Amino acid sequence: MNEFLEIEENIVRMLKTVFDPEIPVNIYDLGLIYKIDLGEDGKLIIEMTLTAPNCPAVDFIVEDVRMKVGSVEGVKEVDVQIVFEPAWDKEMMSEEAQLELGFL
Repeated sequence: MNEFLEIEENIVRMLKTVFDPEIPVNIYDLGLIYKIDLGEDGKLIIEMTLTAPNCPAVDFIVEDVRMKVGSVEGVKEVDVQIVFEPAWDKEMMSEEAQLELGFL
């Protein structure tokens, strides 16, 4: 397997271990991750959003993302950028997440 793809898979695997403390679904399946951009130099840029602009857990979630994805072999630096465009809605969730939260 291509080493770059393997690193990206490991990044996604780690993102699936990050949870909003108020929601029992990981941030990846919630559809909060908009962009994963890993440079050849190992710098990782993650663009993500929140379920609500005034989410009280934002600092906790961002730090958890930084620590967990930063532990992936091949990732040298992590830059987490919070964005609000496009606005998040429940249609962005995976089918699994929608089932878990009773939307299906």
